[in-house]
Amino acid sequence: MWAKVRTGLSRWRQGIVAGLLALTVLGVLMAPASRKSLPERIGDQLQVALPMIGWGCSAVNGKATEYAVRFAASWIATHGTKHGLGQAAINIRPNGGDQGFPSGHTSAAVYGASALVHECVTGNPWVQGAVILSAGFVGASRIEADKHNIWQVLAGALYGWIGDRALRRPSRARTAVVQGLRRVQGWIAAPFRKIFRSS
Repeated sequence: MWAKVRTGLSRWRQGIVAGLLALTVLGVLMAPASRKSLPERIGDQLQVALPMIGWGCSAVNGKATEYAVRFAASWIATHGTKHGLGQAAINIRPNGGDQGFPSGHTSAAVYGASALVHECVTGNPWVQGAVILSAGFVGASRIEADKHNIWQVLAGALYGWIGDRALRRPSRARTAVVQGLRRVQGWIAAPFRKIFRSS
């Protein structure tokens, strides 16, 4: 009996993932035209949709907090690198802007796709393929929009994948990340504590 329940839940999750991806693309196609090209608009939506769908799946599995901590670590690593590299040649975008290494859109999309493929749609290669292609599309849309070069996109994909896969098991790296996030949380909250104490 429990095997049937698990199979039913698995199919339900796979259907939800496929449906949400389709709705994301449909929503972009029906949205009013902007100055951005259609591939760039779809990429912008998918870079939000994939991690959000992944978080929803993790919530169903009782792992929402775990997912969020890993995502925060991946996001901090990605954006910390962008800011830390400053005006280094590798950090310059093809359109002339800076903070291009790694691609944040690609990092977020790959993080979400990796979580989905490994936790939610494990028994359906078609949905797995759609999820992986969606993440790849995000990276390609950044290159096509002249926002990143191939190396910045590949680095973003690596950051997203490592953020999802490397911090799952107890390890020194995971402990360091959790401690770092607690310190960052303390730094963010410190000014507010002073305000509330003085009032």
